[in-house]
Amino acid sequence: MTRFTVTYRIFAADLSEARDRARGVAVEQTVEVPEDVVPPGFVADEIVGRVEEIGTEAEGRFRATISYSPHSAGHELSQYFNVIFGNSSWHRGLRVVGIDPGAEMMRRHPGPRFGIAGVRRLCGRPQGGLIAPVLKPQGLDAGTLAQIAERCVHGGADIVKEDHGITDQPMARFAERVEKVAAAVARANARTGRQALYFPSLPGHVDRFAENLRHARAAGAHGVLVMPGLLGFGVVARIAADESLSMPVMTHPAFLGPYVLSPDTGFDFGVMFGTLQRLAGADISVFPNVGGRFGFSAADCRAIADGCRAPAGPGRPILPSPGGGMTVERAPELGAFFGPDAVHLLGGSLLRLGAHIGEGIAQVRAALDAAEARLAEERA
Repeated sequence: MTRFTVTYRIFAADLSEARDRARGVAVEQTVEVPEDVVPPGFVADEIVGRVEEIGTEAEGRFRATISYSPHSAGHELSQYFNVIFGNSSWHRGLRVVGIDPGAEMMRRHPGPRFGIAGVRRLCGRPQGGLIAPVLKPQGLDAGTLAQIAERCVHGGADIVKEDHGITDQPMARFAERVEKVAAAVARANARTGRQALYFPSLPGHVDRFAENLRHARAAGAHGVLVMPGLLGFGVVARIAADESLSMPVMTHPAFLGPYVLSPDTGFDFGVMFGTLQRLAGADISVFPNVGGRFGFSAADCRAIADGCRAPAGPGRPILPSPGGGMTVERAPELGAFFGPDAVHLLGGSLLRLGAHIGEGIAQVRAALDAAEARLAEERA
């Protein structure tokens, strides 16, 4: 049975200490007992993690690849992630920088149902960057949000997504909101001949997930926005695996900031917002944009985009979705930076346009198309 590997960055005084730390991680992430009491045979030979490779990255910084048995991970996504970085996430000076699932874990967790090609097919945009205006702010009633959605589709939106902070508040209850927004998007699609998709934000009532998903699907929603940092990566996997729903999943990074912001703990940006999202089954991964209000660097965003789209990554390549900082003026720059396979979120800046929101989307569309045409000419 093919083992899967996790690559860690280890901060240590020297290679000898790094080896000791790597061995400690291999044991901690599996049997979690002193090595001298590990049962011989199957447990020692198969279950305990193996340090496959270790080397120096820079002074005081080392890279270790540890392999784990699929028997240890079982068939639950939560246990799989537990083996990747469970107890060891408490250790300082240890960061996950790469994951190779191997054939067996990919069989158990095949990842996104749609990926880039599937989302493009659904929204009728075979090429070019996708535009996703965000329904906000929190506090508007369902009818007002539906009006904004309708204007967005008329302007050329590919995906209309709800803000992650709009869930099931009294101002716009989930059931009513989904019905009204889905109907508005359907009307606008019929008038324009477009295939814009609608992604409502899934509320956090665990006992009502299934009911809410079925209601959204029946009302005409095409996909769903999920916050795995709050609702769990297992919810993403459950939706992706449900053939009767057959809904693409967009994941939002709320609550996940502390996993990536410290350089010597947690996960690399591309692993958290690329690899882990793909393993769970997300089709679109939202993250803070370069130049936006959260300070992600160009290198951070490039690593995320690569993690989402790399052909060698787990499952189908998915769409990176930079959020924050997009304006009509920045569209050429961001279109060139992320390339055509990206979903560009448009939020607060777009809302300033009010009834002319559709015109703003059309301007962003034209700017993205022009930037991508220039890129194509340069490559030719």
